[in-house]
Amino acid sequence: MSDERNVIPQILTGIGCIFLTVGTLWYYGYLHFAKPEDALQLSEFTMLKTVPGEDYKVALEPAPQVAQCIDGVMVLFDTAQKGLTGVLVNDRKQAVRCMGQETPQKVQ
Repeated sequence: MSDERNVIPQILTGIGCIFLTVGTLWYYGYLHFAKPEDALQLSEFTMLKTVPGEDYKVALEPAPQVAQCIDGVMVLFDTAQKGLTGVLVNDRKQAVRCMGQETPQKVQ
């Protein structure tokens, strides 16, 4: 009797299991492969400056985004597309900070 074994079927089975697991996780939404278009602009926002004694008009219907302050940064959640979130930034890609919570400090 020979002690040599053919390991090729075991290797192919292992590789197949890995592909099947990754495919299943991706199909059910537990795994997401980021694409460049995922970082595109969700919507454009404009700040309306409030001046005492001056009226301004806004639409009665609210925007589909909801903002929440998380760790001192304004995070937007889109209610129209579930699972779509992002950080609110200005035109220079600087995060908009929130008041009322301690903002994160640079670690020295």
